[in-house]
Amino acid sequence: MSQRIIGLLGGLSWESSAEYYRIINQLARDRLGGLHSAKILLWSFDFAEIEALQHAGRWEEATTLMIEAARRLEAGGAECVVICTNTMHLMADAVQAAIGIELLHIADPTAARIRQAGLTRVGLLGTAFTMEQDFYKGRLTRHHGLDVLVPDAQDRALVHRVIYEELVQGRVLDSSRAAYRDVMARLVAQGAQAVILGCTEIMLLVGPQDCAVPLFDTTTLHAEAALLWSLGGEIMNPASSDH
Repeated sequence: MSQRIIGLLGGLSWESSAEYYRIINQLARDRLGGLHSAKILLWSFDFAEIEALQHAGRWEEATTLMIEAARRLEAGGAECVVICTNTMHLMADAVQAAIGIELLHIADPTAARIRQAGLTRVGLLGTAFTMEQDFYKGRLTRHHGLDVLVPDAQDRALVHRVIYEELVQGRVLDSSRAAYRDVMARLVAQGAQAVILGCTEIMLLVGPQDCAVPLFDTTTLHAEAALLWSLGGEIMNPASSDH
């Protein structure tokens, strides 16, 4: 079976980019057997530079860097772009408009799996940018008909701090796992039928055993969608899920 080349925009952070690479290749081996692996091009940022722009609110500069990187992937032969982070989907539309290949949005395969499970009210964990701004929650609501709950301000600050001070630096602490369990329990108490792990590093910290409702890991679902696309599937058209 022929494969199309997946272009990964990674280093955001490399901790989760490594998971994308691992998951995509494991799925390729599972699907194709033998010694098969996926055809991948990876552009990896220096995350310190990106993080500084994020927290300074310099999103236009960050967008310019993302577009330049996506164009490099396209020039190198990538046939699809996968942004290996939820937060930097803030500029997904701008990146898509600047390239001639398709961008696989991380929210779409996640929402599709939630809808397939018959669920509509979900909690969302991620960086403060992802939890508080509309670029991600809005796509889940407008394109996929989901009701999205986010933690309160104190819990959002905790979730964000753990991501930047621990997970992206490879630190996985039991105390933070316990704290995340409490945050998720509070979302469930508010009526969440499931919880989206809306930061690609969170899957390093918590799993299904840590929550009373299903968890939807964006890293795994995005990687799976990329591999299925490379084997001939289509990128999901969110308009088909409008409600």
